[in-house]
Amino acid sequence: MVNNARQPLIEEIFTELSPLDLFELFRHEPHSFFLDSSMDPQKLGRYSFMGSNPFLVMSSRGRKVNIVEEGMPSEIKGNPFDILGEYLEKYHLEVTDAPVSFVGGAVGYFSYDLRHFIERLPKTAVDDLKLPESYFGFYDLVLGYDNLLKKTYIVSTGFPEQDEPLRLRYAQERLNEFKEKLILTPHSSKVSAVNNNAVGKSELKGNFTHTEYVKAVARARQYIIDGDIFEVNISQRFETRLTIQPWELYLRLRAINPAPFASYLGFDGVTIVSASPERFLRVQGDCVETRPIKGTVRRGKTLGEDTKNARELLASIKDHAENMMIVDLERNDLGRVCRYGSVRVSEMAILEKFPTVFHLTSTVVGQLRPDKNRYDLLKATFPGGSITGAPKVRSMEIIDELEPTRRSVYTGSIGYLSFDGNMDINIVIRTFIIKGKRAYFQVGGAVVYDSDPESEYQETLDKGRALVNALNMAEPK
Repeated sequence: MVNNARQPLIEEIFTELSPLDLFELFRHEPHSFFLDSSMDPQKLGRYSFMGSNPFLVMSSRGRKVNIVEEGMPSEIKGNPFDILGEYLEKYHLEVTDAPVSFVGGAVGYFSYDLRHFIERLPKTAVDDLKLPESYFGFYDLVLGYDNLLKKTYIVSTGFPEQDEPLRLRYAQERLNEFKEKLILTPHSSKVSAVNNNAVGKSELKGNFTHTEYVKAVARARQYIIDGDIFEVNISQRFETRLTIQPWELYLRLRAINPAPFASYLGFDGVTIVSASPERFLRVQGDCVETRPIKGTVRRGKTLGEDTKNARELLASIKDHAENMMIVDLERNDLGRVCRYGSVRVSEMAILEKFPTVFHLTSTVVGQLRPDKNRYDLLKATFPGGSITGAPKVRSMEIIDELEPTRRSVYTGSIGYLSFDGNMDINIVIRTFIIKGKRAYFQVGGAVVYDSDPESEYQETLDKGRALVNALNMAEPK
């Protein structure tokens, strides 16, 4: 029997260039992306991916979806989750035994504000950034790097060509074109060194004052006392004038705070610089995984203090309660689209160490039902419960009431949706949103009955420490 399934071309290439240096081949080109797993290659950070020059760009605000395909613009009205799915199905591939988990596809972000396509929610917070609510490029050629085995692969799909012989011919041409480009790149130059010159202290402007944030936390706690919710995530946003290039900011953040779900998106109109530690959803075949983080404490200044802080987090009844509530929420969300009996907790509130904080992380897994796909999964679970609260809908209503500005990309998701059906997207935290000469970052924490408003305020500062250090060229202390 002849196999007529469409396959990409995948070729291992041999180079001494690191992922950072390889990205120099892409980053000055339109809609460049770098999904950078810069820690934990044994478990979470196995692969990094990069690319540029997508053959299709999709962006949306509300039900207005703009498509630019091979340079031709068009506009569609509808649900952006569904429209993204329709275009990805047009370019579907059947792939088995690929050496990398992403074989070309859509890379970009879903903003938190897409929650309005999931539930009926108020819109009182100010949309001052006015960025696309979803923004994806479709990439026919990507470079994949295996951080564990130190191997580099070119994946070329030949899209948007649909005629099979022409698609394969174009895929080979694109692959050869990139190999030639790589050969002309000096292998000895390290073009991605961090500039260590001190630049002084950035002036930060918040969307809350200290007093206002503490009052918002107190108000959220009152909702818990009144029985509206069990937990809610309240965040505050800071902004500053950016005096360096976004890529330099990314290099600083990466050096200070490497993360397994970091990313750099150099898109038209917005640049995203992210060091996210949290996976929202991974889909491989019909296997689904989510890894909510709940429970945070800052790293100690000495080994003794570091050990003490870690032990206190592991022993914290409050933090374990926060984690358990979100695990239950995620189990229920996955249960909407997964096979009965397949949803289980494989890790519960384990301690994970990052450069500036310790986190408690859990892992929930499941198996998609035969009649469900990754878009059904997105609509059943988005946005992630770890950054909303429980119950989710009421928590999102309270967030909209208490936070003065819309979250935009913050607490949405960044990652890839592969042409073969796989998906891996993060929770957008520890992230700069750069528009024009302004850089914005947002930090929050879970408010529960036992929360102390001043402690919650301090927790947001602890979570933002790496971002402030990156702005100010400081090393973590």
